[in-house]
Amino acid sequence: MLNGSLINSKLPQVGTTIFTIMGKLASEHNAINLSQGFPDYSCSQELVELIHKNMLAGNNQYAPMQGLLSLREAISKKMDAAYEKKYDAETEITITAGATQAIFTAISTIVYQGDEVIIFEPAYDCYAPAIEIYGGKVIPITLRFPNYTVDWQEVASLVNTKTRAIIINNPNNPSSSVFNKSDLLQLENIVRNTNIVIISDEVYEHLIFDSAEHYSVAHFEGLSKRSFIVYSFGKTYHATGWKIGYCIAPKELMSEFRKVHQFNVFCVNHPIQQALAEHMKRAEGYLSLPQFFQQKRDFFVGKLAGSRFTILPSKGTYFQLLSYEKISKENDVVFAERLIKEFKIAGIPLSVFYSNKEDNKVLRFCFAKKNETLLRAAEILKSI
Repeated sequence: MLNGSLINSKLPQVGTTIFTIMGKLASEHNAINLSQGFPDYSCSQELVELIHKNMLAGNNQYAPMQGLLSLREAISKKMDAAYEKKYDAETEITITAGATQAIFTAISTIVYQGDEVIIFEPAYDCYAPAIEIYGGKVIPITLRFPNYTVDWQEVASLVNTKTRAIIINNPNNPSSSVFNKSDLLQLENIVRNTNIVIISDEVYEHLIFDSAEHYSVAHFEGLSKRSFIVYSFGKTYHATGWKIGYCIAPKELMSEFRKVHQFNVFCVNHPIQQALAEHMKRAEGYLSLPQFFQQKRDFFVGKLAGSRFTILPSKGTYFQLLSYEKISKENDVVFAERLIKEFKIAGIPLSVFYSNKEDNKVLRFCFAKKNETLLRAAEILKSI
């Protein structure tokens, strides 16, 4: 017995995620759910038919541990075309059970007791718990509100011999901000001549707006040679429930990653991998995403014209931040809950993405929805 209990929690401060809480509350109150990041429209019918075809063809048993070679080859070609960076399909690409599994596996591969890992807040909520499970210490750096930019001098000042990794999320969820070329160059300079590993969460790589370019760490030699880069098929192909993604890293890093991966999930859904390998031959499926989601962002924002909310810039992802500072001084969690109960509209409070619960009176709303859903949501928000 451990102090009268069968288990001594590794995550004593962690409870149910805000996504589960708000999703459940939205369901209970029959509210429009713009809290969780998933579409309410169908994914490609062609892709669904390809999966069905592969199921009928008998591709229903274990896939190779590292992922189907044809899919890894398609990813390799895409990385070369998009970022002019060649990754070896055999040794540097692994298919994962979603991006979160890839991030968790990368962290478990490199973090030891007492290691420090820098993250940027507001931060996607899977980073800190994974670091803490392996005895690491989270070093949070706050992005500067309201544009959510990085103070790179602060980053440099916090780097020391205990710094094992820096996790970046570009485009950033939940802030909808993006790193520009200068940001990546400064990061590259900070980690030069160190043993720091970068974990780059780039699941929204194709969701960048206003003709901006996505600057992947793959673009930069000083970063790519020390980076795990994580991507999501679910985000790219409107199918978050499939939980399939991939991780890219130099051979030395990927070899260690796979040692953990094989005892974690071993392998990933076989027929979906077969279908994706064929579907990826048509690059238009992901190259059209910036325009597709920008139209949704602009539609939603346009319908909010005249509301009391202040619209903060959404430069990437499929999330829109709205400040309610002119409406209420309530805590953002309290305000978000009241919106669900009284107005039947669900968003996510941003304070939950900060270790210090910083409250800037901002909520996050997902616009990966049908236009009729966005119109109904905007009408409600304008009434508040």
